[in-house]
Amino acid sequence: MTSRGAGTAFSRKNYRLSTEPEKSKVTGIVNSRLLNDYLHRVFTNADGNQPAAAYRKHLTFQNLQEHLDRLLAEEDGSEDSRDQVAEGRLGPSTVVLDHTSGFEGLLLVDDDLLGVIGHSNFGSIRATTCVYKGKWIYEVLISSQGLMQIGWCTLNCRFNQEEGVGDTPDSYAYDGNRVRKWNVTTTNYGKSWAAGDIVSCLIDLDEGTIAFCLNGISLGTAFDNITRGVGMAYFPAISLSFKESVAFNFGSRPLRYPLVEGYCPLQDPPVADLVRAHKLLGYLKNVIHIGIDVTEGKLVEKDMSMWQLQGEPTVLITLAHIFNYFSPLMCKVYLVEDVLMTFLLSILERGGAVEAHPLIQQLLDLMWLLMEEYEVHECLKQLLMSLLRAYRFSPIVPDLGLQIHYLRLTIAVLKHEKSRKYLLSNVLFDVLRSVVFFYIKSPLRVEEAGLQELIPTTWWPNRFTKEGKESKEVKEESAEERLRRRAYERGCQRLKKRIEVVESLQVQILKLLLNNKDRGGGVEASRYIFLNKFRKFLQENASNRGNLTVLCPPEYMVCFLHRLIAALRFFWDDHKAKTTTALSSEEAYVPPQLFYNGKVDYFDLQRLGGLLSHLKKTLKDDLAANANVLIDPAELQAVTMDDLDEDEESATSAAQSQRPSATLAIGGALARPGWLSSPTLGRANRFLSTAAVSLMNPRRPLGTLEKIKVRTLSVEQRTEEDIEGSHGNEGLLLGRPPEEPDQPITENSLLEVLDGIVMMYNLSVHQQLGKMVGVSDDVNEYAMALKDTEEKISRCPKRRRDIHEELLKSQKVFSEKLNHLSRRLAWINVTIYSKEKMQDIYWLLRVCIRTIEHGDRTGSLFAFMPEFYLSVAMNSYSALKNYFSPVNSMEELPGYEETLMRLAAILAKHFADSRIVGTDIRDSLMQALASYVCYPHSLRAVERIPEEQRISMMKNLLAPYEQRPWAQTNWILVRLWRGCGFGYRYTRLPHLLKTKPEDASLPSLQKPCPSTLLQRHMADLLRSDRDLAPSFLNSVLNQLNWAFSEFIGMIQEIQQAAERLERNFVDSRQLKVCATCFDLSVSLLRVLEMTVTLAPEIFLDWNRPSSELLLRRLAQLLNQVLNRVTAERNLFDRVVNLRLPGLESVDHYPILVAVTGILVRLLVDTDAQGAERATAVLLADPCFQLRSIQYLLGHAEPLALAAAPPATDKRHFSLHTYTDYISAEELAKVDKMLSHLSEESKQAAATTLPTSEEDLCPICYAHPISAIFRPCSHKSCKACINQHLMNNKDCFFCKATITGVDDFTKPASS
Repeated sequence: MTSRGAGTAFSRKNYRLSTEPEKSKVTGIVNSRLLNDYLHRVFTNADGNQPAAAYRKHLTFQNLQEHLDRLLAEEDGSEDSRDQVAEGRLGPSTVVLDHTSGFEGLLLVDDDLLGVIGHSNFGSIRATTCVYKGKWIYEVLISSQGLMQIGWCTLNCRFNQEEGVGDTPDSYAYDGNRVRKWNVTTTNYGKSWAAGDIVSCLIDLDEGTIAFCLNGISLGTAFDNITRGVGMAYFPAISLSFKESVAFNFGSRPLRYPLVEGYCPLQDPPVADLVRAHKLLGYLKNVIHIGIDVTEGKLVEKDMSMWQLQGEPTVLITLAHIFNYFSPLMCKVYLVEDVLMTFLLSILERGGAVEAHPLIQQLLDLMWLLMEEYEVHECLKQLLMSLLRAYRFSPIVPDLGLQIHYLRLTIAVLKHEKSRKYLLSNVLFDVLRSVVFFYIKSPLRVEEAGLQELIPTTWWPNRFTKEGKESKEVKEESAEERLRRRAYERGCQRLKKRIEVVESLQVQILKLLLNNKDRGGGVEASRYIFLNKFRKFLQENASNRGNLTVLCPPEYMVCFLHRLIAALRFFWDDHKAKTTTALSSEEAYVPPQLFYNGKVDYFDLQRLGGLLSHLKKTLKDDLAANANVLIDPAELQAVTMDDLDEDEESATSAAQSQRPSATLAIGGALARPGWLSSPTLGRANRFLSTAAVSLMNPRRPLGTLEKIKVRTLSVEQRTEEDIEGSHGNEGLLLGRPPEEPDQPITENSLLEVLDGIVMMYNLSVHQQLGKMVGVSDDVNEYAMALKDTEEKISRCPKRRRDIHEELLKSQKVFSEKLNHLSRRLAWINVTIYSKEKMQDIYWLLRVCIRTIEHGDRTGSLFAFMPEFYLSVAMNSYSALKNYFSPVNSMEELPGYEETLMRLAAILAKHFADSRIVGTDIRDSLMQALASYVCYPHSLRAVERIPEEQRISMMKNLLAPYEQRPWAQTNWILVRLWRGCGFGYRYTRLPHLLKTKPEDASLPSLQKPCPSTLLQRHMADLLRSDRDLAPSFLNSVLNQLNWAFSEFIGMIQEIQQAAERLERNFVDSRQLKVCATCFDLSVSLLRVLEMTVTLAPEIFLDWNRPSSELLLRRLAQLLNQVLNRVTAERNLFDRVVNLRLPGLESVDHYPILVAVTGILVRLLVDTDAQGAERATAVLLADPCFQLRSIQYLLGHAEPLALAAAPPATDKRHFSLHTYTDYISAEELAKVDKMLSHLSEESKQAAATTLPTSEEDLCPICYAHPISAIFRPCSHKSCKACINQHLMNNKDCFFCKATITGVDDFTKPASS
């Protein structure tokens, strides 16, 4: 090899140096006496002693190699002892998993044959080596904490998909998921394990025992008297369920916990190489310690930490001799971990900042100078893998000292520029799952993590309300509770400070990776290498949603997101400090041109306007006109769906053909590694799809810049210039639309990182934030159970000692569980839900809001924005409101009110935006708006948006219900009304008050908060727009007709099923649909009540063309509902009395008060003329029955009572029984309405003349004929033809197109 460095070139093997005195002055080589002393001091004997000067051989560089060979050969005899150690073991010396014949089920096995992932119900696999006598140990690194059985089995054990290790004779296993041991039968044993733990499996075949350790702590003997003798040999083995994963260490790496005396790893350590490596490391340390004072002609001791190479030829050549032997050893995994990593860690053990230890940088310089390139690459790769494994599988200790130790060394290595760029380009995202470095695992066993010492006093809130945070009116906490809470909070603060140390180190790592000032040596700056790797990482996680082995676990994503935000904001604000015109990170957003100029790859993610290929065809003129971007015509050839399918298939097959073939037997162990199997979280055979080359080329600017062509490249090919731009090329910001300000935002590369952060949140962070709230819910449940138990103890009679003792036991169990959970919750609150983390998510919400606002201004180009920006805006707000609120209040965040209003404006504008085509994202926007109007704070934000936007929102809500998902918009209108309607001030239905709600924080269970402002807008729109009101109300009446008819049809089926003699079950889905139809009917009735109240003239002012018809349809539907619900012993009654699970919301009250509200408004709360018209229409409807109105006030039918005496015991429905929900004033109005209708119906009955059947409408047979159609002259009543013409223009009878309708009066002669 020829080394490049320090201006010196020499061969590794031969150093021919002149010993002439005059040469030494020129070259800097010291004289022979001093050189001899120096070399003897450096290369000492094995015992560390030097022979007396008279007896030792004179050393020069010419005979140094021979001397070194002799020193290294002194203890090589230790190799002879290997055969003795190996006694009692059969099989290959390199122990791996037997992927050829020793498995059952489908498994995924890593390339090194040490990591395994379960891919079937309960797969099993054993190792290639077995033992029959002696004491043996191996370690298993637990990557997921699910169902696994780990231990030993013999060759005769036969496993299947139901039975694994420990389920057959002569197989023995430990299961930390269920905390049991298995050998045909099972008993309790050990402790529960968690991801990141290490299980040691020990077998003593001399004594016949098997034991296990967890993180080096013995769990005790699990089995004794195991079967031994001729033919009995035990293999390491594991059975694991789907998605579970582990990695084995049989001895190919140093055991993490080798402390068990007398036990040997299954695979022998490389003893001879270890001895040589330690000797050579000793020589290297000597070189660092010993300096040469040339002027004094003597050797001096030097401070190791301050050592520098300084180009001294004597030292350099000495080091070259050492590295000649040391380099090949540093390519071996075992030696890197045991020798090199231990030495580098020892350098940092003195404390202080990483910068205070320049020796590591010097050693890395030496490695790049004196080792072959492939050796340095392998050594660095193995070093980082060892560090990652050590970090991930270190137990949690109170000060997190182990994690800090490994992160400090990682930082020290990454501080070395050449090493960092190599690792970034080839290792960090390609071979390692380096995101693990940013994860802080949560301890499952708080005692071992030292949380008891850190948080000695536990506390949990013991007062709860069903309405979430509205619990401030409860009594003050006691002095004792206050002391406990404060002590607990102090403990949490201590924990927070320790975790912040780890987090700051993790951010330091990212700052190194995002360095853009280290360009040189023909390699671009670290940031641009990181960007390309980061984009591919996102692509993997976005494109492989179904492939769990490739996806980054969401708990890692959460930590990575927060550290990346911290590093990004550091660089963003640093750039702002240097460039005053740029934006600060508080004003950050992603400019809209990133979404359409093709410089950033969004893989196959959905855009707001649909598929990218479709958008490019339909919006190519807008792109050219507004963004100066031309699309290459060759790329716009018609792409049919068949072409797309073929492309996808060919891409898939091409990707598959690139992968190595794997064992595909029925239980084939696939060589497919992933996130789950993991000492290294290795990534060999990882699926790599190059990002699609952008299909867009920019229009070339005019004038002097005409010759510049901007390249649109795949992620793999992009350079710094493509991202940042230069000489008129705007890089990522190409194609700025006129609506965008011509002002620098920040460095382009940071915009891409920001875009990636938003995508990460959408991929899995939000889901994980919701999942971790479960611990807080558990604390609440146990606290309520404990409180309930304590109340029972206080009420328990003294004579019932047995009950008292049981209650005390329960109290103890709940208290212990709460102590454990409250400490665990403290950890989760610090790592996931702390105030700082909340501010990160809030910052992300504001970034999305600004991005959407900027994108919206670009008009049609808004369609290019990826859907996930809107999703993240909605989800991050939801997370802040629902997940962080127990610990931190959202109201305390800066600019909270303004942010809430801006988000409200986005929801109000875009839920009906024609530029957004995806049904899922439209539904999400609708649901978010529906949730927004349920809470007073956010509803006020909706009321604060500009009036024009409010009116536009209401107009969209009042669009006809046909051909669109109307249930959510109807629900929004209902929420705006709830609290104003008749008997509509309830949060939960009266008959459900005694049952516990599933989730009191649900939007539907919030207290009523009506919006009079938005109601006023609705009334103005309905009054002023003559076409809007009829079309809207006609659609509402149509949907009510459908929903109530469906509901009645379903309860008929349910009743029939319930009456059958044979045992049968009603399908739960049918019950759910039935309840949904009922709820829809009630909400549609409430919207009608709202309309009648706000704009009664729509029904009662008959100068409006469709008022009479709408009133007749309304009366018809109200009568149908009343008749169905109020008939004595009817179908509705019977189904309600069944109280079926799933039909809890079906009851008389909600539907009858809604109908009553409409009738009261039409008949009582209106002027005389309106009441007269409404009464006439209601009584004219053939379905009207006064009995239905009497039913509302509990007036039963006399005939029904006489006919069925037993029914007199039954309580009749009456509005009078709901005085908590209906005011006395409202009840008085119902009484007035009843008396009014009673009087009017008597008069109507007295004045009605009998009508012959010939004169009745042939459609409804309820009203006399009053209209004749043109041109066909067929006849019907006005109500029927007007209702028909709203939806259809063809004649009922002859299907001719109706051109007009005239009044028909029966001739007097007839």
